[in-house]
Formats: sequence, C-alpha cells, structure tokens
Amino acid sequence: MSLHIPFDNSFARLPGTFFTAQRPQPVAAPRLVAFNTDLARLLGIDPGTAEEQAEVFAGNRLPEGAAPLAQVYAGHQFGQYNPQLGDGRAVLLGEVVDRDGTRRDIQLKGAGRTPYSRGGDGRAWLGPVLREYVVSEAMHALGIPTTRALAAVETGEIILRDGPRPGAVLTRVAASHLRVGSFQFFAARGDLDSLSRLTDYAIARHYPGAAGPMGLLRAVCAAQAGLVAQWMAVGFIHGVMNTDNAAISGETIDYGPCAFLDTYHPQTVYSSIDRYGRYAYDRQPDIAVWNMAQLATALLQQMEDREAAVEEATEIVHAMPTQIHAAWLTRFRAKLALADAQEGDAALISELLARMAANQADFTNSFRALGRPEARDQFTDPTAYDTWEAEWRARRRGQPDPLPLIAAANPAIIPRNHRIEQMIEAAVAGDYAPFARLSTALSTPFDDQPGAADLCRPPLPDEVVEATFCGT
Repeated sequence: MSLHIPFDNSFARLPGTFFTAQRPQPVAAPRLVAFNTDLARLLGIDPGTAEEQAEVFAGNRLPEGAAPLAQVYAGHQFGQYNPQLGDGRAVLLGEVVDRDGTRRDIQLKGAGRTPYSRGGDGRAWLGPVLREYVVSEAMHALGIPTTRALAAVETGEIILRDGPRPGAVLTRVAASHLRVGSFQFFAARGDLDSLSRLTDYAIARHYPGAAGPMGLLRAVCAAQAGLVAQWMAVGFIHGVMNTDNAAISGETIDYGPCAFLDTYHPQTVYSSIDRYGRYAYDRQPDIAVWNMAQLATALLQQMEDREAAVEEATEIVHAMPTQIHAAWLTRFRAKLALADAQEGDAALISELLARMAANQADFTNSFRALGRPEARDQFTDPTAYDTWEAEWRARRRGQPDPLPLIAAANPAIIPRNHRIEQMIEAAVAGDYAPFARLSTALSTPFDDQPGAADLCRPPLPDEVVEATFCGT
C-alpha cells in the first residue's frame, strides 16, 4: 500500500496575503529515523513503506493533495517587535481532519529556504529535531496540549551551525500554526480586511462558540492560562515565549531551548539566548499575560466601537492572572493529593516549594515521593521536609490514601536535560538506541518503570546541562 495522506486543506484557500506557496526543497539522501505509527493512525494516514516515508517527510516527494506553503507572521521577540517573521524553515504540507474530527496541520520543519528565511539556510540539524520529537511526544503523554511529532528524517546533508552538523527534517502536527504574531502582522500594517478574515478563520477552526474578536480573545486567554499552569506543574520551561511562539489553539509550540527543572529554583533559566531571565520558570505566567495583551492590541484594530472594545479587552486580559492562579492551584492541589479546596492551600504549596528551593530538592522526584520516606532524602536538610509533611498530613486528615493520587498527578519520568543531550550525542554518532529507549519510557510517564530508574535520577555534577540552544 502506498503512503496516502487524506488532505483537506482550508488555510491554503485563504488569500495570498496569508502565505507564500512554497514547495519543500529536496535533500540528498533521506533516511527515516522515526515514524509515529499511532499518530499516523489517528490522522488517517496510510503509512506505506519506510522508503516512502523517508521521501515524503524529507520533502523529496510531494504527496497527492498537498498544498505546500510558508505562513507569514510577525512577533515580539524578547519584547522587541519584528514586523515580519514567517516560516523561515518550515513548509505546511496541508491539513487533515483526524479520526476525532479535529483539523490538524502537517508541517515539515527544516524543509529549506522560504521567502521568510531572512538569510538563513532553512534547514534544521539532527539535535533539535530529536529534541522536539522526544519532548513534544512526552508532553502529549503528560496530558499537556502540544504539537506532536509524526516523523524524523535524516537528510544525508551537513549543515553549519556552531560547526558541521547532520541535517534532519521534523514532521510536526498541530491543531494549527496560527500564532499571536499572525494577528500582529496584519494589525501593524493596517490590513483590516485580512485581520478580520483571519479572526473569522481562527474562530471557526478553534473556538466556534466565540462571539467576534473579543470572544476569540477570551477563549485564547483561557486556553493559555490553563496551558501555563500545566507547564508549571511539571517544571517545564519553554525558554522562548515570544508572541510568534504563542499558539492561538492553546498548544505548546516550538521546542527550541526548552528544558525541565531538575533542582528546583523558581528563577531557573536554561535558554542560552535568554540573558536577562525574561522567560524564567517563575516568569512564565506573567509573560503569558503580556502575550495576550499583544493579541488584544492586534484584535482591537478591527473593532468599530473602539472605546467599548478596549474596556472589554482590558477586563479579559486583567482577569488572566486570577485564571492562571486558579488553574495553578488546581494542578498543585492534585500534586499534593488534596481532595478538596481550603483557604490555606496556596500557602501550603508555596511553603513546600520554598523549602525545596532552599534545600536543592529535585522538582519531579520530590513530588513523586510525597508521602513516602524517600521524600525527605530529596532535601539537604531532611527536617525541612519533615516539618512540612506534618502540616500536610494534618491538612489531609480524613482523606483517602494519598499514594495512588500522587502517582496519578506526578510523573515518575520527564525528559531530563542531560538525557536529551546524551541521546543527541549518541544519535550523531549513529546510535539511535538511547532515542528509542527514552521515547518508550516517556510514553508512560506516570508508571513506575524499574528498568528505567536511571532515566529518572537527577544529573550527576558532571552531567548538569547549564544551557540549552534553539538550534537555528
């Protein structure tokens, strides 16, 4: 059976102001690294052979029904507005409606130059491709809204970054690739017809119950509030929360310099390009609000009654910190196996986090071990945990056994930064066994996996990853 993708393209039917028609650029010698069979089944894709997969998902063969294009958008990057960004190394092949009835984009990332490459080569190297494949699928397994990885292909070409690197292409699946920056692009140019068309398209595709631009704003704010709370609950640091990386769908998108906390500290930054901590772990809620304020500013440009719209948009954005805090409380109550809500819960959670920070406790392992003797071993001063645990047990008096609830809410395994780097190093040397092993273990993150105990431990001093890189 030949590879077949049941395309049903809607974005390609929008006016040409939204994109540039662009075929992916062929590569020298495509070789399939990974193909996500379960995701392909959900998308209704007939997988064909490994050779066909390599050809299609490297961009060498255009499947029937594809409408390849590069999207245009703008964005604030580290607070500075760039009036035109766009898909500089990605090509949207088209869309499918999956077996759940959800419309999804299929995009090749690393597919070559486009009109938006801004002097870049339009390619990706193997390391970031494998990082995004593993981390996005891990986020999906954690139950966090995210883009997903359908395939990874080696290109057989060498590209230059900080030295020669093996080239690769990632096939990314997303509810859409509409971003805050998509709206900023048209708003900044005063192209109100395109802005209105984009607003209607986003509502129809993602939030059909939303009423007009302010209804869209309200829906996106709610989605982003829930998303950032979920990031905080697993210790995830996006690393580059620019407005062009804020998806209208509420999915996590663009796994460049992302990382997960090992030792807990709220101001942790891994991204090598985040020199001032703008996107530190504890700043993510504030940045999510800031990004939504930029979306509001863009959407307002099309409103006839501007004064009333400004008032409504202000109310929506100003309500977001409360939304995020409520979602954060819900997530962390679950992590502490608190079956109901009480007044002092935020203080109890914050006190645990403060003691974890003061005692160099591992974020993931500390929460997973709550209620067991191993929890105190995470703290340099175990008595700091003991006194907190007494308060926690008093708070839970009369409630069910916490251990099953803790296991259900706190993952045993996350994509540890040092394991990701070790996986990439091995793959560059031609060994994909660590990639396969890590992917398998991360697919069931809430299960105890005795055979993967080494993947759950924090890094040794010589394994600590001090910085992560975006890969472009």
